[in-house]
Order: sequence, then C-alpha cells, then structure tokens
Amino acid sequence: MSTALRTIEFLSLGVWLGGVCLLSFVVAPGAFSILASRDQAGAIVGFTLGRLHLIGIGTGVIYLVAHFLRQSQFPSFARFAAVAVILMIVLTSVSQFYVAAHMAELRRQMGSIERTPVDSPLFLQFDRLHHVSVWLEGAVLLLGIVALYFTVRSS
Repeated sequence: MSTALRTIEFLSLGVWLGGVCLLSFVVAPGAFSILASRDQAGAIVGFTLGRLHLIGIGTGVIYLVAHFLRQSQFPSFARFAAVAVILMIVLTSVSQFYVAAHMAELRRQMGSIERTPVDSPLFLQFDRLHHVSVWLEGAVLLLGIVALYFTVRSS
C-alpha cells in the first residue's frame, strides 16, 4: 500500500509541475509567437491556465490525501513537503479565483487588450495583475520543486 501511495504522491506532483512547465515554457511563448493577435494568444493562455489551476488544486489535494495516508509518523521532511503543497494550493487558488477573475473582468471591459492604450488605467491594472499572476506561477513551481525534494527525502 505504501508503494502505491508514494506513486500517487510523485504522480500528483509530476502532473502539476509538468503542467506549469508546459504552459510557461511551451504554450504561452508559442501562442504569443505564432498567433497574429495578442488577444487570441491571451485567450488561449488564459483558458489553459484556468484548466491548469483546477488540475493543480485537484492533484494537490490527491497528493495530501496519499501523503497523510502513507505517513504513520511524520518525519520533518514529510511535514515540509505537505506544507509546500498546501502553500501551492493556496497560491494557485488565489491566482485562479482572485487574480485571473479580475483579469478576465478587465479584459471584458477593455474589449481588446492590444487596442487598449498602454497608459489606460484598465491596461495598467491588467498589467499589474499579470505580473502578480506570473509571480504566483513561479512561486508554485519553486514550491513544487521543494515539495518534490522533501517527498524524495522522506522515503
């Protein structure tokens, strides 16, 4: 049973981290370099990011369930991994349900991001939230690497 639970832990982190890397290093740069419209590229990236967030929250919960079922006693390394995954879930939830929701509303108000003047208050607010979103995704990725490391160490 322990091996199956451990496999679920690694699979959960692998799916989440792989998704973050795929979006950050392949999908987003590809969409913005291939598509003619920044609005279309942003729509694709926003859609993908929303799905990634939901997958991340789900795999994070699955990780925690498997983690707590596997741990009869909690060595310090295992606690660090669980705390890192909990922080990942919190940051991802903030990104999805606060930052992305506000960005979507701003996009709706602007109509077109690429046709909105860069000095527009809506554009400036959108740009600030975009930077927060990028920071949150980077923090989730780093926490995921930490969680993976401590999951390996706890064996």
